[in-house]
Amino acid sequence: MAHRRRGVGVSRAGPKFQKKADELKAVSLQSAMETVEKLEIKLSDFAKKHAKEIQHDPAFRQRFLQMCAPLGVDPLLSKKGFWGQLLGMGDFYYELAVKVVEVCYANRSRNGGIMSVGEVESILSSRKTKFQLGGQKTKAYSQDDITTAINKLSNLGGGFRTVQVGDSTMIMSVPTELDNDHMEIMTLAQIYNGSISLALVRDSKGWDADRSKRALDLLLAQGMAWLDTYQGHELYWFPSIWKDQVQSGSSV
Repeated sequence: MAHRRRGVGVSRAGPKFQKKADELKAVSLQSAMETVEKLEIKLSDFAKKHAKEIQHDPAFRQRFLQMCAPLGVDPLLSKKGFWGQLLGMGDFYYELAVKVVEVCYANRSRNGGIMSVGEVESILSSRKTKFQLGGQKTKAYSQDDITTAINKLSNLGGGFRTVQVGDSTMIMSVPTELDNDHMEIMTLAQIYNGSISLALVRDSKGWDADRSKRALDLLLAQGMAWLDTYQGHELYWFPSIWKDQVQSGSSV
C-alpha cells in the first residue's frame, strides 16, 4: 500500500518538475542567445578594427573565418549587408572560385578531373591573377583561400569538391564518386612519386588481384590514371599526383 502512495506522489509532482525544467530550459536558451549576441558584436568590432589584415593577409583571413564558424556567421554568404560592405570577401571568393574552375576545366583532359590545390595555386600565381578584395586588386591569396572558395562552390553541386589524398588536398571537378579503395590507391601513388603497379597495390594493401584491378580500372576509365606499358611491365601513372609531387619538391 505504501508503495502505491509513493507512486501517486511522484505522479502528482510530475507536472511541477516539468514546469521547472521548462523554466530552466527557457532561461538557458535566453542566456545562450545573449552570449552569442555579445560575441557577434565583439566579432564585428574585431572585423572593423582588423579589416585591412583580413583583406590582405591570407593566414589572418583564415583565422578570422575560423572565428566566425562557431557563431554561424558567414561573411561570404552575401555581397550585400554589413559583412559584404565591411570586408567584400564575397566578391573575392566568388572571383577566386571562377578562376579555379577555369583552371580545373582546362586541365581535365590531362588529369581526369582531379587536381591538387597546390598545382592550382601555382598556375594562378604564374598568371599573376589578381582578385577584387576590399576595393583593391590583390594577389594575396593562399591554398586555404582556394579550398574555402571550392567548398563554398560545392554547396551548389556540379561535382566540385575537395578530397584529402595523403598529405595533399585535391580538387575534384567531376561528379565521380571515389570509394575508400580509390583513395588508398592514390595515397599509395603519392608515396611512390605518382606511379604504381598492380602487384604493388596487391602486395601493399593485401588485396586480391580482382579488387586491386577493379579500383585501378575505374581510375583509368575516368582519366585520373594513365597506363604505361614497357617491355611487358604495366605502370599506372597519376598525373595530378605526379605534378603535385614535382610542385612540392620545387617549393622546398
